[in-house]
Amino acid sequence: MSGISEILVLVIIILVIFFIPRMMAKPEVRRPAKPAVELTGRLRLAIGASIVWPALMAAYLQPWQKDLVPFLYLGLGPVLLGWGAFWVITGFRRNR
Repeated sequence: MSGISEILVLVIIILVIFFIPRMMAKPEVRRPAKPAVELTGRLRLAIGASIVWPALMAAYLQPWQKDLVPFLYLGLGPVLLGWGAFWVITGFRRNR
């Protein structure tokens, strides 16, 4: 009989070692996650301009009837260049 009681004592000790610290620990207060990108007024303006500019250039240049290359340079080029510059500048600011 002493073998079973020794095993039970060991099981109780192991359970106490694992569960008592968890029960005594203070619960962590979780803060709401900060969004990766905050949509400021400037960023909203940039997103809006990124949609409006190619639409206006498409209406003016009509790439479906004429050559597509001027639309790629004048319509999508400035948008891609602007967002690329924003991406690079944001990367440099985060490294500081």
